[in-house]
Amino acid sequence: WDKYDCEELGIIKVDLLGLGMMAALQDSLELCADRNRPVDLAAIPKDDPDTYALMQAADTIGVFQIESRAQMATLPRMKPRCFYDVVVEVAIIRPGPIQGDMVHPYLNRRSGKEPVTYLHPDLEPVLKRTLGVALFQEQLLRIAMVIAGFSAGEAEELRRALSDMRSKERMERVCERLRVRMRERLHSEELIQKVLQSMRSFALYGFPESHAISFALIAYASAWMKVHRPAEFYASLLNNQPMGFYSSSTLVGDARARGLRVLPVSVLQSEWRCTVEDDRVVRLGLCMVGKLTHAHASKLLRARSETPFASLADFQRRAGLNREEVRILASAGALQGLAGHRREALWRVQETVEEDLFSMAAGRKSSAKERGGEQEDSANKGCPLAPMHAEERLQADFRATGVSTGPHPMELLRASLPDAWTARELKEAPDGSYLAIAGMVICRQRPGTAKGFVFVSLEDETGVSNAIVSPALYERCRLVLAEEPFLQIEGVVQQQEGVTNLRATRLKRIATGVKGAASHDFH
Repeated sequence: WDKYDCEELGIIKVDLLGLGMMAALQDSLELCADRNRPVDLAAIPKDDPDTYALMQAADTIGVFQIESRAQMATLPRMKPRCFYDVVVEVAIIRPGPIQGDMVHPYLNRRSGKEPVTYLHPDLEPVLKRTLGVALFQEQLLRIAMVIAGFSAGEAEELRRALSDMRSKERMERVCERLRVRMRERLHSEELIQKVLQSMRSFALYGFPESHAISFALIAYASAWMKVHRPAEFYASLLNNQPMGFYSSSTLVGDARARGLRVLPVSVLQSEWRCTVEDDRVVRLGLCMVGKLTHAHASKLLRARSETPFASLADFQRRAGLNREEVRILASAGALQGLAGHRREALWRVQETVEEDLFSMAAGRKSSAKERGGEQEDSANKGCPLAPMHAEERLQADFRATGVSTGPHPMELLRASLPDAWTARELKEAPDGSYLAIAGMVICRQRPGTAKGFVFVSLEDETGVSNAIVSPALYERCRLVLAEEPFLQIEGVVQQQEGVTNLRATRLKRIATGVKGAASHDFH
């Protein structure tokens, strides 16, 4: 039955929301316990200064609910200092508060740029905690009860209208009743219009305070784990992809930027999932190899647990993988330790197990003297192929696993882009200066509340920079902007309260043989 029909019939309706971060947190807690570093989320301090410093710096890639570009642009202005600030941060970047023009008034009042005022003196008890701005659904219900005399039953009908985004008719019916009641109480038309605007905005999706508190708990917990248990946090994030705004590649880059070592996939050391080898060391798991099935990886791990692989021939013979899976592992560098380099591994895996067995059997039956002192085992035959160069290894990594533990693609391209500023340098650029940035595109967004503007995030070897593309520029360069994995963007620097953006005036593709990592586009 349709859930709205159930509600109309008076049947209790419970919404169940699946959150990937809850799985990631559970996994990270298990990793902590396994390593004798247990964490009880119910007992972590809610006033940890390092956790709030992370939020204030918008260093929140991978953190639940506050990792989007819009949230990162708000955090330095909001400067969360206590748990309720996180509650507000979670709730304020929603279509309802944005459309209702509540974001800037709240931030300006918080920073002291404008005084705290109330729509009506009677609303101070309702809105005092949020500086006179209605941010939560419960506040709107209280406003209707205080200023229009709505009963509890009428307020419940308003709640249903606010939650029922499919029915404008229902919302307008309740708003009309609200208008009549406020006029009966002789409120001004200006006040009536402001209240109704807030109501209609929340119909576009605003949070109940209880919902925001629940989400803020998860946001704070994930931020705390990122600060205090980073290896377990990143390993669990990688094990639960896809989720959030960022690809595994960006998560790996963020982990490395925070001082962690991320080790590549290895058939000699990796488990199925990403694991923690030390407080600051994460090992990528076999799950990162896209074309390797869990069932086949389990065979490999069982064989390795019985006896470590002694050679590439031994691996091929016992791992139970098909030829394509072995080739992918070789290409990804996962056979290091069994072959000198990736191309040698690719060369060797072309030899059949039968040939290896024949060579080993022949070797057992003849002495070194009979073979002229030379080993006939294929593992010692010379490989005619040169090792892959850096760009080829990078491309092979992205193709096989979607991530690379080698140099960032922009490190290889930097010499050809002498005029482009890095993400780290951009933060120090003077406001109003004209310059260029360049990087791998990791996010393209065109939210419905942005009036046609497109927000682009570029990642380089030093971090992430953000550009704002006007509707006109987007239309002129739509194909390049939407399709190219690497971009150079020129524009004017905007520095505002710790937030740096580049207002784009020109953009162009960067020619490279690397495809790049997956990006979060237009979601």
